[in-house]
Amino acid sequence: MDMNFTAAEIAFRDEVRAFLKNALPNWLSAKVKSGKRLKKQDRETWHAALNDRGWLASAWPVEHGGPGWTPVQKHIFEGECVAAGAPGIVPFGLAMFAPVLIKFGSDRQKAYYLPRILSGEDWWCQGYSEPGAGSDLASLKTRAIRDGDHYVVNGQKTWTTLGHYANRMFCLVKTDTRVKPQDGISFLLVDMESPGVTVRPIVTLDGEHEVNEVFLDNVRVPVRNLVGEENKGWTYAKYLLTHERTGIAGVAFAKQGMAHLKRVAQDQKKDGRPLAHDPLFAARMAQVEIDLMAMETFNLRVVSAAAAGGAPGVESSLLKIKGTVIRQEITDLLRRAVGPYALPFTPEAFEEGYNQAPIGPDYAGPVASAYFNMRKLSIYGGSNEIQKNIVAKQMLRL
Repeated sequence: MDMNFTAAEIAFRDEVRAFLKNALPNWLSAKVKSGKRLKKQDRETWHAALNDRGWLASAWPVEHGGPGWTPVQKHIFEGECVAAGAPGIVPFGLAMFAPVLIKFGSDRQKAYYLPRILSGEDWWCQGYSEPGAGSDLASLKTRAIRDGDHYVVNGQKTWTTLGHYANRMFCLVKTDTRVKPQDGISFLLVDMESPGVTVRPIVTLDGEHEVNEVFLDNVRVPVRNLVGEENKGWTYAKYLLTHERTGIAGVAFAKQGMAHLKRVAQDQKKDGRPLAHDPLFAARMAQVEIDLMAMETFNLRVVSAAAAGGAPGVESSLLKIKGTVIRQEITDLLRRAVGPYALPFTPEAFEEGYNQAPIGPDYAGPVASAYFNMRKLSIYGGSNEIQKNIVAKQMLRL
């Protein structure tokens, strides 16, 4: 596989860099690079800029508003955005729900929801995990009972990322309890402003309100909000998860994190010389960089194979496993590199306007928060242990 960019791809990279220079506000890039908390309007600002350029839905087919990029162009774009300090695009509508809708949704649903995702009118969240039904998602308990032209939904969802911002949720519900668990699940679209929907915050170890629990008490959902066929939701859920797991690998974020780690290791000293010259620390950095280079190559192969419109297969599980381990290892090495400066952790330091002098180097402030936050990577999207089982069954036939 030739890893060198063609002349056309280099020209595209230069076009992306020029766009980022002109369209990405300096204040927004500074917030991202300094680890400050992003507000809803910060994400919406970048969402709108990409939509105006026609570059928001990078993986969508052209007929639905995508830019028609090759997998390599998409790879270049993502890498340049991360390097420039652009906010990550919220994936739930664009990269998770939309592929399901495009493949399985009705024409009416596509015509209504896809433009609203692009415009930002709808902010989607994911209603999958429940208390007692995370990695074992088929055991979910949220029920949807048909009542005329509506379903009446009762249950609870948890770890709902950015659900406090969302006005829509794609939700897995149990519509038939008489069959095996996977065969009785449906894929419903829930209006978060419906009576009976309650969102409560969950504050995580890093002090962030990023995830929530969502309670559904006799929520009436129109039958027209069913995606595909009733009781076929497990098929749609698995299709969505392959896209999610490929994205969780986060190659661009890992590359940026690796570059930052190298700079920190040169700046930090051990026995009067750069930490990067310490044999043990250098060996750990080298190993994670080798793994990252291998994963980047594999990621390009996976997205290239999926370019025809199909979902990645078991390869997405491999990417999810390795990508999350690499990103966790990078944050662990950063924590070790800054040493005792990683200990002070004041949540208010990540708010805009906080101007007290940092303790230690300015890059040490976000280290603890990032380390704690990255612990979740190997759990969400299906825990790594479950992904290993999938690989064993589907690829190794064990």
